[in-house]
Amino acid sequence: MHCLTCQSSIDPADSRCPKCGVAIPRREDPESERRFVTILRADVIDSTGLVADLEPEAAVSRLEPALAAMRGAVRQFGGIVSKELGDGLAAVFGAPIADDNHAPLACHAAIELVRRVAGLGDPGLQVRVGLHSGHVVAYMVASEFSKVYEIGGPAQHLAARLESEAEANQIYVSEACQKLADGHVRFDFLGRKTLRGFNDPLPVYRLLGASDLSSWRVRRARSVSRFVDRTTERALLWRAAERVAASRQAVLLMGDAGIGKSRLAHEFVQDLRAGGWRLIDAECSPNLQGAPYSALRRLLLSILDAAAQDPNRVDDPRSELSVVLQRAVDAVLDVPVSDPQWDELGPHARGRAISEASCALVESVARRQRTVLLIEDVHWIDRASDTVIADLANLQSPDLLVLLTTRPNGMPVWIARCHAEIVAMRPLDDDSGRTMLAEMLGPSATNTDLKNRIISHSANIPLFIEEICRSLKDSGMLLGQWGDLSLARPVDELGIPSSIQGVIAARLDRVSRQERSLLQIAAALGRRASQAMLRGAAALPEEVLQKCLTALDRAELLVRIDSELEDSFEFRHEMVRQVTYDSMVEKMRQAVHAGILSALEADKAWADDADTLCYHAVRAKDWQKSFHYGRGAAQKCLARSAFADAANYFVIAMNSLDRTDLSRSREASAIDLRLEARLAFMASGQVSDWLDHGKEAERRASAIDDVERKVAAMTVSAAAQNFYGTPAESVAIGEEVIVLAREWGNLGWLNAAQYGLGQAYFLSGRYGRAAQAFEQVRIQLQGADASPPVGTPPKHTLLLCCMMGSITHTVMGEIDAAEELDREAAAIAEETGRPYDRVAAAYSGGWLMLGRGDPAAAAAILEDGFVLAQKHGIRLFVPVLACHLGMAYLEQGLFDRARGMLTEAREEAKAVGYTSAVLRSSIYLALATWRLGDVQAAQNMLREARNTARQQGFSGLEAEALFGEAVVTPVASENSKPAVLASLRGAIAIASESGALPLQRKAEAMLTGMLARGNELS
Repeated sequence: MHCLTCQSSIDPADSRCPKCGVAIPRREDPESERRFVTILRADVIDSTGLVADLEPEAAVSRLEPALAAMRGAVRQFGGIVSKELGDGLAAVFGAPIADDNHAPLACHAAIELVRRVAGLGDPGLQVRVGLHSGHVVAYMVASEFSKVYEIGGPAQHLAARLESEAEANQIYVSEACQKLADGHVRFDFLGRKTLRGFNDPLPVYRLLGASDLSSWRVRRARSVSRFVDRTTERALLWRAAERVAASRQAVLLMGDAGIGKSRLAHEFVQDLRAGGWRLIDAECSPNLQGAPYSALRRLLLSILDAAAQDPNRVDDPRSELSVVLQRAVDAVLDVPVSDPQWDELGPHARGRAISEASCALVESVARRQRTVLLIEDVHWIDRASDTVIADLANLQSPDLLVLLTTRPNGMPVWIARCHAEIVAMRPLDDDSGRTMLAEMLGPSATNTDLKNRIISHSANIPLFIEEICRSLKDSGMLLGQWGDLSLARPVDELGIPSSIQGVIAARLDRVSRQERSLLQIAAALGRRASQAMLRGAAALPEEVLQKCLTALDRAELLVRIDSELEDSFEFRHEMVRQVTYDSMVEKMRQAVHAGILSALEADKAWADDADTLCYHAVRAKDWQKSFHYGRGAAQKCLARSAFADAANYFVIAMNSLDRTDLSRSREASAIDLRLEARLAFMASGQVSDWLDHGKEAERRASAIDDVERKVAAMTVSAAAQNFYGTPAESVAIGEEVIVLAREWGNLGWLNAAQYGLGQAYFLSGRYGRAAQAFEQVRIQLQGADASPPVGTPPKHTLLLCCMMGSITHTVMGEIDAAEELDREAAAIAEETGRPYDRVAAAYSGGWLMLGRGDPAAAAAILEDGFVLAQKHGIRLFVPVLACHLGMAYLEQGLFDRARGMLTEAREEAKAVGYTSAVLRSSIYLALATWRLGDVQAAQNMLREARNTARQQGFSGLEAEALFGEAVVTPVASENSKPAVLASLRGAIAIASESGALPLQRKAEAMLTGMLARGNELS
């Protein structure tokens, strides 16, 4: 390595050259950020053919004029040339300083670029341009001699493809850019085109030229809401208007983009005009900031137009001016001037003349009629007009009201000198926001939740409210017409419409780099952050921290929330937080979340907040910690019966652990995690995931030759198979696991396997074997050496054994034994208080009451359990509770309620994947349907349920379906009698073999009755 100054050899570790002492520059990673911008790509067509036969110097001379024209056009409209390509360039608008007009500016730059190149007079130089708006990664690259602002990401490739597709001297534009610039410029839709590198055809537009619409007219044309509220601001404006008789009044409406400055100004001006006022107006444009006197030219044209439309005035107002002042007006209006007096004036004198002429014209209008001089968006005023507008605002002319609008960051320096009253505009209040939304979405209460979310998301900024609604409608989330819209489907995220990305980003660019870093930390923390947490995560000196917080509060980006509990700060609205967070590249986000995680870990108050620690660990990509905290968060959720949340955290923990280095210990932990997660997936009804995780644990255990964990995993899979598969499979797997568990000798997993096998026996209709299995586990779990499965809460398996034992004895008609077990289950549930246990006890209690012939008592118990299961997301029990609740309604003669509840039970069982519950609910839904008079539908449902139960081995349910067929089949015809008898005999045979005595007795009684009435055909 050599010093760049003296070329001496230096050590790479040196900070200065040992010979000449010059500092050695260090290349650092560029500070990157995400930006929403518009990209312009332009090149000279067939440049190779133009310069192929030329010497290098001549080649450069041939292309350089076109490149210079391109550069000039880009810079005129505030763009940054990010890369020159020899025969073209890439430019970006809206970065490094955000500008909400980046798309219109880029379009105007493209128009000017084509015009300038065409104006070179070289017919061989023809250009083509592509424009696209999108997110990019932007960063500054420093070389030894210069710095270059680079952009990266798919957006630049689309701009390049559009450019290569364009014809000579044409500008092709993406749909994203067209939507942002529409109205400011004119487009022609070319249809969808297939662009190289993109799978699907994309909509492409051709830019035709600039629009003659003002920015206000563009916004007005897009607006779909009516003017609301602004009572205070309107009162201040009227007060100023009432004082103009005595002297000139000046009012400045100040507020951020989208707050409604122009809307208020134009509404107020319309009221004044209705009262006989004259309007003179001009608008400062971001596209014309570089054009001298562009704003003043509009103002003078407005004066002349007003005079031309005045029926009481026949003379030209310019005739009252001296010759020099008339020439001054002509010069601003681009009228050719040939006057020696004007030509002799120097630049300063000409400027004074222009100002005097403008003031004289305004005073002339105001003398004839009360006049409002409206000048909008003075933050975009061109430098030449700025001086003249300052003089106009200082005029001491009665009957003149000067009304200005500006953003805070562009307020003119001369405002204080003209003694203007500053009206700072605030967001709407909640009531006004709801009124605005009611006009746009409609008054229906069905959208109330959406309206509240939009108000919270937008902080009641009118433009943001309108653009969010427009975005939802354009995306198809809202259907109908404005004023009568309805949601097509639930809205997960309101997001940030592209039309306001730049508005928010521009606000963020006003703050210092240090303040922005603190804001990014706050964004990573969430909507609200305590000062203590910001202090810990930012690691700034206290004085600097307070200075930054004060600045952010003053800018209304992160505002202080006074609370008795803590000193905290909150984002004014969620979109500011989202744009701030999205502005960070992935590497920066990781670093910010890592810093927050360290601060949280250092604060003992957060030691038990595993879910927050997990959130930041995942985003910091600290996989070992996210595994640890994810598992802890899952365990907390299990403790409070939040099973769906627990399952989500277990998945986070699994995925995080799998990203750590592979080792035997890691695999062992991965297996244990899946075994531990079984209760979360089981209770939340995620049966297929429960089975998949069990099989994955089994596969991993085999891979590391861990027999003990393999047996445990097989036990988990077998339990899931009871709900997801067929009884025959479940029994075979369960019996195999029992053998392995006994060989292993782990009593806890043996109990789990025994319980699972009991469930398999129950589903296959082997009720006696099922009762023995449940009782065996129950006795073991009641002893001094009780061993529940690992990861199972104390007494959980005992309660389940009592529940299933009670249900099994009820099916067998052994009511006394069933009552005893049900009391034990209820006592355990009362002791633990866990929602899951209470739901399980309600399930067995309801089944018992149905077995005792008391459907009203059964309904009361089952209704409580059903509500509790839904409230806590214990989804596995929802279909079976709903099924038996439907059965209770059916037996009470509440047939409509029964059909509704059984339909819900069947649909929920299908969603969960609970095969036996689908069959049982179908059987009893058929009986309810029959009771309501649809015999054919009932027969079809029962026939389908019986065939499915027979094919899959649910013999107990097959018997119930057969009995149901006998019940619903009319016996009036000779053809139906054999079928009824066959169904009854089949039900009796299966019930007798399985031990379902109550069902057997009901079928025998029905058969006996038929035989007694002489209905036997044989």
